[in-house]
Amino acid sequence: MSEFTNPDIGLDSASKGGFNFENVHRNALIEAQVQKASSSSSSSKNNITPLATKTGTTIVGLVYKNGIVLGADTRSTNDTTVADKNCEKIHYIAPNIYCCGAGTAADTEKTTELISSQMELLRMNTGDGQSRVVTACTMLKRMLFRYQGYVSAALVLGGCDVNGPHLYQIYPHGSTGKLPFTTMGSGSLAAMAVFEEGFKDDMEEEEAVELVKRAILAGIFNDLGSGSNCDTTVIRLDGTVVHGRNCIMPNEVQPLRDTVKRSDKLNMRAGTTAVLKSTFQPRKSGFGVTLADVTVTPMET
Repeated sequence: MSEFTNPDIGLDSASKGGFNFENVHRNALIEAQVQKASSSSSSSKNNITPLATKTGTTIVGLVYKNGIVLGADTRSTNDTTVADKNCEKIHYIAPNIYCCGAGTAADTEKTTELISSQMELLRMNTGDGQSRVVTACTMLKRMLFRYQGYVSAALVLGGCDVNGPHLYQIYPHGSTGKLPFTTMGSGSLAAMAVFEEGFKDDMEEEEAVELVKRAILAGIFNDLGSGSNCDTTVIRLDGTVVHGRNCIMPNEVQPLRDTVKRSDKLNMRAGTTAVLKSTFQPRKSGFGVTLADVTVTPMET
């Protein structure tokens, strides 16, 4: 422990039972240092206290007996505003590899597009064979590590190749881990609770998909940054892929709207506003630009 985390410096530091509140002492020391630095400097940039960041997403993946199941919610947020209620967070990498993205939407989309293009070129250069999941993982981690975390893309990469099903979690700084099941995003804790309770080895496809749906719903209903609908993607060992776009829509409001009887008096019928005059004047010839008015200059070669 450092002086930031140990409030009992010089005292008996034997293990104590119950809750641990040593981060409270650490946070107080950090705030005191920030205030001291801001008071000694005239710049307003030093007056900002560091804040925790959240991705506003729930993405999950697990390995079952015959492949991989990926899942994601469909809410895209801009601070506290819902920017898109039905965005896609499961991105194509290769015919047998898909990737869930959490973090900045532009970073996740363009990162997966770039690696997907590189994987396609690699297949063309190596005889159009099946892509390896570990190759995609290596390309992603190298790119993210190169940018030192400034590309905000937390990824769950899954796929099946000649070596079987593979599932990787990739952090924005480039660190990776190969796991039988994983979750990422601000709703990852709620989803992980469902996985730890219901996951088992050699699951059948139907129960694996249902477990992924339950995990995504846990993130949707317990995390403000996650919401709307549930998407799933099943990647099988035989090479087939099944997409479950909006397979669960727990917040669908159309049935509720259909029950509302709206008065027909509020509808503006044709003819409500009188047309006083309507004329059409054709364009006179000789106006405008034609091809004859364009001067073509040959390009120097």
